[in-house]
Amino acid sequence: MKDGFIKVAAATPKVKVADIDYNTKSIITVLESAFVQGVKCLVFPELCITAYTCQDLFFQRALLDASAEALFKIADASRDKKILFTVGLPIQKDGSIYNCAAVIFDGEILGIIPKTSLPNYNEFYEARHFSPAPCKNSVIRLRAKDYPFGKNLIFCCEQMPEFKFAAEICEDLWAPCPQSNRHALAGATVIGNLSASDEVIEKDKYRLSLVSNQSARLICGYIYSSAGDGESTQDMVFSGHNIIAENGSILKQSALFKNELTVSELDMQKLASERAKMSTYYTSQYSEYEYIYFSMPMQKTSLTRFYSKTPFIPLNEKERNYRCNLILQMQAQGLKKRIEHTNSKTLVIGMSGGLDSSLAMLVCIMALDLLERPHSDIIAVTMPCFGTTKRTRSNAELLCQSLGVTFKEVDITASVRQHFKDIGHDENNHDVVYENGQARERTKVLMDIANGTGGLVIGTGDLSELALGWATYNGDHMSMYGINASVPKTLVRHIVKYYADTCGYQPLSKVLYDILDTPVSPELLPTDEKGEEISQKTEDLVGPYELHDFYLYYAIRFAFKPSKVKRLALYAFKNEYSQDEITKWLYTFYRRFFTQQFKRSCLPDGAKIGTVTLSPRGDWRMPSDAVWNVWKKDLENT
Repeated sequence: MKDGFIKVAAATPKVKVADIDYNTKSIITVLESAFVQGVKCLVFPELCITAYTCQDLFFQRALLDASAEALFKIADASRDKKILFTVGLPIQKDGSIYNCAAVIFDGEILGIIPKTSLPNYNEFYEARHFSPAPCKNSVIRLRAKDYPFGKNLIFCCEQMPEFKFAAEICEDLWAPCPQSNRHALAGATVIGNLSASDEVIEKDKYRLSLVSNQSARLICGYIYSSAGDGESTQDMVFSGHNIIAENGSILKQSALFKNELTVSELDMQKLASERAKMSTYYTSQYSEYEYIYFSMPMQKTSLTRFYSKTPFIPLNEKERNYRCNLILQMQAQGLKKRIEHTNSKTLVIGMSGGLDSSLAMLVCIMALDLLERPHSDIIAVTMPCFGTTKRTRSNAELLCQSLGVTFKEVDITASVRQHFKDIGHDENNHDVVYENGQARERTKVLMDIANGTGGLVIGTGDLSELALGWATYNGDHMSMYGINASVPKTLVRHIVKYYADTCGYQPLSKVLYDILDTPVSPELLPTDEKGEEISQKTEDLVGPYELHDFYLYYAIRFAFKPSKVKRLALYAFKNEYSQDEITKWLYTFYRRFFTQQFKRSCLPDGAKIGTVTLSPRGDWRMPSDAVWNVWKKDLENT
């Protein structure tokens, strides 16, 4: 439960139809197994105490009485386990029989939820046996004690306010207006579905889609447990398809016909963060709902769910290629519109021979192709100075040649030296003045060429650089349209590789592959005597971009505390970076993110591409003088 994680599970116990004693033992056995694995929220299938397929036996008093007694036996078995769980059973109340979910914690029955939507079509005929849930909550008396009874119950954890559990039963999800919709609007963040969904061809895919979509629509955790082996096969077969989803992502699902205990972890802080950002998501406590509180001691949840080291990049090659292609199209369409609106005659771009400028060049090519304009309308400018290597200089020229753009070289060495002379700066002092003087001279050259040719200066800086403030203010920080501003560095590499793999032109692919193999560098410090060795490697200075992009995704996208970001990084990058390395670069990330906000407050236009953007006009608004002491203390205390 620490850091907002809670271990959850969906269970399908082996049952025998109408054999209450057998089913009770089976449920308790699974409960014990879940306890050993640290599960704190567990969902069993619909009517699992009796089995779903009892048919007219549900009218039998013997079955109803035995299942009620079994409920208390199961509750007693859960004492001191501190697991919130729900089991399905038939319950008779006021002359009617209801298909119910009983919610239990620490040996106590907290409430009983009757099913609302009763399927009475095809192979289902629940309306023959059961009544739909009453509109209003009431109480049911069992063993001389009253328990909350109704469809409007939410169970709230005292120690973790983000964890609010509600249940719906099978068809309640399939209905046009699922009960979980109402639960979520009333504050529920985790929905348990007790189901007995029989298996027919392709139904597992539909079921998976339904659960995934509902968890996304409600921004919730969704635990779906379905009946399996042991149910009657007189007319149906049950597969025990269990699913755990979080905001549209399937965290875990069981194999069909295995009766598995399916375990994963929900991130309640992540869900709370997403809901808080959604101004159209109105949650409130409603008068018809009863909020039942329980106390669950805080413990550290061991993680088993997968965390990608590259959250911006799909691991599946087909999906990754699709995303790269889509991003290129989005960037090109954004630039196309800007060219049309400004009636620009040229596109001016500074070519360093690195990844960012290469991607920007490819997007410029695509935009002009959409406009049916010649590639020669692009003016690619390379501006060698003290730190430019032969390799990057050559790659920049070769790339431009292969694309048929206008190539221009402007050696800025003399201009920079004159500038240093004018301001009295010693060229042998390789400080920030030495570096930024070159970057600003390059930007001035680009701007003036654009003015002289009626063009636009195209920015090449990426999202990762914006997060770290790794740009010279009023230097490469500035342009007339920043097409890479929403693309993180790790993704830039994959997009360029995708283009190289698919362009079908060997000279272009060759130079792009060499660019991909070149270390990332601003090339502002002098090279070796031969001009071949890059002396300034960005990742040696600010840290690995794969770490910074990981930090960016979780710290900004979900507003996690530094301590939690660190925990996730240690989990995702285990055996690759030490704890000291992860802490060091995370400290660097937060320090630079806060101190460099002033650069992001005045960014050029650039289209939003992904879910994380730092545009001051888009998703990120932050005062430039915000203090980062709170974040620093949290990190230092881990």
